[in-house]
Amino acid sequence: MTDAVRPPAVQLRGLTKRFGTKTVLDAIDLDLKAGEFLALLGPSGTGKTTLLRILAGLEVPDSGEVLVPERRTTVFQEPRLVSARRVLANVTIGQPRSAEEAGRSALAEVGLPDAARRWPVTLSGGEAQRVALARALVRRPQLLLLDEPFAALDALTRLQTQDLVGDLVTRHRPAVVLVTHDVEEAVRLAERVAVLRDGKLAADQPIDLPGSRDRTDPRFVEYRRFFLAELGIPSLKGV
Repeated sequence: MTDAVRPPAVQLRGLTKRFGTKTVLDAIDLDLKAGEFLALLGPSGTGKTTLLRILAGLEVPDSGEVLVPERRTTVFQEPRLVSARRVLANVTIGQPRSAEEAGRSALAEVGLPDAARRWPVTLSGGEAQRVALARALVRRPQLLLLDEPFAALDALTRLQTQDLVGDLVTRHRPAVVLVTHDVEEAVRLAERVAVLRDGKLAADQPIDLPGSRDRTDPRFVEYRRFFLAELGIPSLKGV
């Protein structure tokens, strides 16, 4: 499906959120098409997670219009598994018993086909996050919200899990909003990267790179420099 005919998955108009006297989100307008992958960058405390929570229905804006799909789910930085339930029960939590087959299929998709009977305490950090991704897949979301899901992982596991998310998104085609502090991660995964600064979208840039993105590609380097500048980080020699 081409961009011209993809229906909207998210529409924000004049979205405003305040905490006390501080305006965290200031009249945000944003559109996201079905199947589109948006990464959201911004300094700490700039409202990225608040925006994600509003999209998830966990926060209520003070004003503005928010249109999102009915089927949406969030993967957080922490896997948030229930320690007293086995892996498969965590994947299908809140779902009917008929979802067990879909849960096993989702575990196979994330590379854990034999993990159904394991307890969360036996999982590595990367495995636990894969279970969280499987739990999201079972819900067949039209909108997948990712709140820094790789931040707690070691460098190698982070890259592997990024690749997994990229593959899953390509296969299932939900709309995706990824909140991250990592510029390279944003450019590596997303179709568009937006920068949230002082409560407003300071940039919203399509990423024109092939599917297999090499961070040594001069175009990748230019995108990285652009977003670092938007974040107020001076470009370093060779970066």
